[in-house]
Amino acid sequence: MRFSKSNDALGTTNRGNPTESGLCTLCRADCQGKCETWLSSLVGRKLLYPRSYGISTSGANNTTHVGVSYNSLRIQGYAYGATGIGEGLSNDPDDCIFPNVDLTTEFGDRVKTRIRMPLITGALGSTFVAQKYWDSFAVGGALVGIPVVIGENVVGVDRESEIDQSDNRKGVVKKAPELERRIETYLRYYDGYGGIVFQLNVEDTRNGVAEFVADKYGDKCIIELKWGQGAKNIGGEIQVTSIDYALFLQNRGYIVDPDPSSPEVQQAYENGSIKSFARHSRLGATNLISVEQVREDFMTSVEYLRTLGFSRITLKTGSYGMEELAMAIKFASDAHLDLLTIDGSGGGTGMSPWNMMQSWGVPSINLHAKAYEYANIIAAKGRNVVDMSFAGGFALEDHIFKALALGAPFTKLICMGRAIMIPGFVGANIEGALFPEKRGDLNGHWPELPKTVQRVGNSAKEIFSSYFDVEKKVGKDEMKNIPYGAIAFYTMADKLACGLQQLLAGARKFSLSQITRNDIFSGNRETAQETGVPHVSDVNDESARKILNS
Repeated sequence: MRFSKSNDALGTTNRGNPTESGLCTLCRADCQGKCETWLSSLVGRKLLYPRSYGISTSGANNTTHVGVSYNSLRIQGYAYGATGIGEGLSNDPDDCIFPNVDLTTEFGDRVKTRIRMPLITGALGSTFVAQKYWDSFAVGGALVGIPVVIGENVVGVDRESEIDQSDNRKGVVKKAPELERRIETYLRYYDGYGGIVFQLNVEDTRNGVAEFVADKYGDKCIIELKWGQGAKNIGGEIQVTSIDYALFLQNRGYIVDPDPSSPEVQQAYENGSIKSFARHSRLGATNLISVEQVREDFMTSVEYLRTLGFSRITLKTGSYGMEELAMAIKFASDAHLDLLTIDGSGGGTGMSPWNMMQSWGVPSINLHAKAYEYANIIAAKGRNVVDMSFAGGFALEDHIFKALALGAPFTKLICMGRAIMIPGFVGANIEGALFPEKRGDLNGHWPELPKTVQRVGNSAKEIFSSYFDVEKKVGKDEMKNIPYGAIAFYTMADKLACGLQQLLAGARKFSLSQITRNDIFSGNRETAQETGVPHVSDVNDESARKILNS
């Protein structure tokens, strides 16, 4: 493990046990801090450096690598040269500075989607966390200029939505206020970079969600088909505590466990021994028994979505085995999809069975290494390869660099789920503490600012290092409408962007498009064997010997 519960160099502490990403296994909205992601939502790029400058020195503690993980990859540096210098700049040292590293990129097949930095959010769907803090996530993502994904089931779980389900084969959405709120919140601050993505699962398809979005928003939205995710190998879940709501969801066609219509369950609920219900989605493709059938069904679905008017279509797949990975890459490439998100085990969730999350699927680094290998097979034949996004336990700037390099040149951006949600929590708590009358609406948890925040400041202008950057972007008059969670999002993203620029500059790459697999190496032999990324002692060893023997 790279991460311990506390990091003395940065002055950060995990409330719970840290995962491979550095986030706690259980990330709480009411947390008072202060893991690295939490604190970077306040102080931003300052957290790139050790604390107590002038009275301390610092040393790394991650030089011995055990096991196969992204933390066992290391980043290559070079002592000469520079590539990717922007227009109007030269290879002069005055131009080759890390603030000049260009992080803008794009993805897509026939229609390109521009983004300001290589990030996309995980699918923020029907969990109540996504609903409560959506304004922070959506506004923050739009201001940063990255795509934000609306996850599955948002229409189905909305008690205010109206769905005509008289036809058993296809529902018709008449009204979807929660979905509309989410789309319109993002689009209000969308400036041409990023995009709003909405996801379809079995129930969404049955309910006619794609048709509703196509009619109301046209090509403003990107649509995502879902095969799975890294945290679980069954459909999405939420937990509800009201039996009336559980019955509503059951009547909407969802699987609800335990069965709220059962007299015994109702009696147990009334007596307090059952206090909650889990709503589950269905598995897809259960009626298909061969690769050929899956391909035909997939191509038919993509073609139908195109007839609705969607010019940008993506696919998200989970940490299934190699056959499903190959199918996802091949079918998405053949269908000219715009993006394929490959989510490995180790990624987070709003609600997944714990031991399933611990035990199922292919770990991210193994899955992503194979994705690169399989994409190369297609590319070697001169065929189109879909742009890819890697997901599954990423939180920091070095994670972004390593994952982009591992999948280069096919991987265009990195998907972050839980890490991107933390600033939404922190910002809402700060705003609620400073303005108690708004705390309920903001879903804030703090009656007052904790000491972890007060050490930074006591007002938004003092607390958030990127406050005035956001103000410059939206204008002073509009700042009153910007959630503090969105300011925290922007601040945390600024830290990630600056850290990524520094790593790229150290690799002498001054634009994101220049990153290659040669910019990383493996910290142990096992990681080299599993990923195909050479060991640190082997990289450029032949060139080194030529120098010595010259």
